[in-house]
Amino acid sequence: MKAVTSNFLHKIIVVLCLFALGNTYGQVQKSTPKTLFGKTVSPESINPKTGNIRCATTEYEQFLQEKSSKRMTDAQFEAWLNPLVKQYRTMRTTSKTAATIITIPVVVHVIHSGQAVGTAQNISDAQVQSQITVLNEDFRKMLNSPGYNTNPVGADVEIEFVLALQDPNGNPTNGIDRINFCQSTWSLEEIESTVKPATFWDPNQYLNMWSVAFSNSSDLGYAQYPDASGLPGLDANGGNANTDGVVSGYSVFGSKTYDVNNNFSLDATYNKGRTMTHEVGHWLGLRHIWGDSTCGDDFCADTPVHHDKNFGCPTKLSCNSTTINEMVQNYMDYTDDACMNIFTLGQKDRIMVIMNNAARRKSLKNSTKASPVTPLFANDAEIKIEAGKCIVTPENAGCNTPPPSNKQVAIYNRGTTPLTSVTLNYTLNGGTNQTNTWNGSLAQNQSAVVTLLNTDSYGVLNVSVATTNGGTDQRASNNTATATYTAPAIPTNYTFNTFTFRLQQDLWGSETTWNIKDSSGLILYSSVPYTDKDNLPLPTLITQNWTLASNKCYTFTITDSQGDGICCGDEGNGYYDIKSTDGLITVISGSDFGYSDSKSFTIGTLGTNEFETSSDIYLYPNPTKGTLNIRIPSAFGLPDSYSISNVLGQKISQKNISKETDLTINTATLTNGVYFITVVKEDQKRTLRFIKE
Repeated sequence: MKAVTSNFLHKIIVVLCLFALGNTYGQVQKSTPKTLFGKTVSPESINPKTGNIRCATTEYEQFLQEKSSKRMTDAQFEAWLNPLVKQYRTMRTTSKTAATIITIPVVVHVIHSGQAVGTAQNISDAQVQSQITVLNEDFRKMLNSPGYNTNPVGADVEIEFVLALQDPNGNPTNGIDRINFCQSTWSLEEIESTVKPATFWDPNQYLNMWSVAFSNSSDLGYAQYPDASGLPGLDANGGNANTDGVVSGYSVFGSKTYDVNNNFSLDATYNKGRTMTHEVGHWLGLRHIWGDSTCGDDFCADTPVHHDKNFGCPTKLSCNSTTINEMVQNYMDYTDDACMNIFTLGQKDRIMVIMNNAARRKSLKNSTKASPVTPLFANDAEIKIEAGKCIVTPENAGCNTPPPSNKQVAIYNRGTTPLTSVTLNYTLNGGTNQTNTWNGSLAQNQSAVVTLLNTDSYGVLNVSVATTNGGTDQRASNNTATATYTAPAIPTNYTFNTFTFRLQQDLWGSETTWNIKDSSGLILYSSVPYTDKDNLPLPTLITQNWTLASNKCYTFTITDSQGDGICCGDEGNGYYDIKSTDGLITVISGSDFGYSDSKSFTIGTLGTNEFETSSDIYLYPNPTKGTLNIRIPSAFGLPDSYSISNVLGQKISQKNISKETDLTINTATLTNGVYFITVVKEDQKRTLRFIKE
């Protein structure tokens, strides 16, 4: 039996594997160690051919331990797991009961930014299905497939994966959940804080998979490790339910082997679907085969002791042996996709114990979400708000006028006959009902996107199916959808023109760049190439004094090429800030920002000659049923008054403005129709049209 090593996986380990997709080692190699999540990465974790980091398990686990005092120690986890594994192994070797295949329902959340299905990160249904096929080949050691092996300890794990046929509400689905987040790439931190919590399906009923475009193109995937459920004295709760599952870059999700039309969006190297096999292995409780230390222990006695991780597909003797080679074909190594084809009997034992005991694993054995909904109907249209998660914020709107907030609906055919027409009813903020009729041809489980509105109106959009194929839709439970569209905040305004910028670099200066632009895109100040330092103390604090013109908007952006900001940990506690020259007012500050941080602000009161033409002044929600808001950038200051007139030019009401709340108008006394509101600022006027419903 292998010796137990230190630093084993704790209660909820999120295994983050950043597989190398780079080109040349010399281009990215540093003279000093790299860092990830504020932790120094060991040289052995760097791919010797590409210079990129293949996996950050240890560093990320250290990071998580610092954030949670409830994380389980190595000994605690093994004290729970190892006796159960021994019991299971004894039962397996003495019992003659027939094998039982475990079926796990899967939902694949395809995160995209508006591309057509089958384009870039909005990967096709066929590409998704190819990944499920690979998982079944690998976990079932399927004969005549790439997942088959003749190794004496090679195991049929007896777990199968099926795209879910029921959604969380019991409606038909094909297990593929497409979400338009209106963002092209995602950092690891954003996936954890934004993508997963907003999209996950109940992890007690589904294995959640996410296909995304990573901000750092070298990232491959990561998984949330299971919890030791029921260990006395410990808060074993499985970790956060809204992050439980497996994430993969879209370009390594699926297998080129099944790309019959040669149109899958797959990387040239990692295109056999083994990223998900590896990560699902972690999700089911398996360690890396080298035990995350030199000649370490993966707690599976039938896997040879590995010196370390392997790249490519080498032949190498195992630790302390002159006859046994390392099992580089094991899915829990780092070898190439084409090299992998083995789970062992010992690994299967460990997986079975996790499936029988761990939180949000054992419940999957009884999930019915892989069973078809009965009955299926001929005419069944499902609708989802396609762009309901696209929210403009000061950070992504910056100094630009926010784009129109498209109100789009995705129509899915969940019926057994082709879907040729759907009529939709919709309202914005409870206003007058409007209709939209889509015509086309959709086969079962295919979808189409319909734009209902393309305006700067904000508020609550309600949509429902009125007719399907010219008649009554036969399933009412998937016929409605709701989304809230929020108006972006206005960048903060300041009345002074001189600023002090400070930058305290960490040790990796070459990773950091920054600039500040005005609203025309002109760069006013920017970084110079910085250099790395071998060790502490940190570089000298950089201080600059800036003078910025009044009546303009500015955006400051700072980036870190490695995605770990400039703070904190072994590389030093770096930071940046922009303050008034007396240091009393902080305009912008940050440190631990991932790949980038971008913030906007304005200076001075804009000239009133711009008041009449500014596109940043508008009304919302428009049309309105009740409350109407006047949006005016703070840089203009409060206007003097407003008046409301009807279409005949007759003035209905007038109000002097003395406070911010005066910009919110109750239209309950107005009859339905078209009106005009005139806002006055000194000798300037701005007239805007609105509809009362």
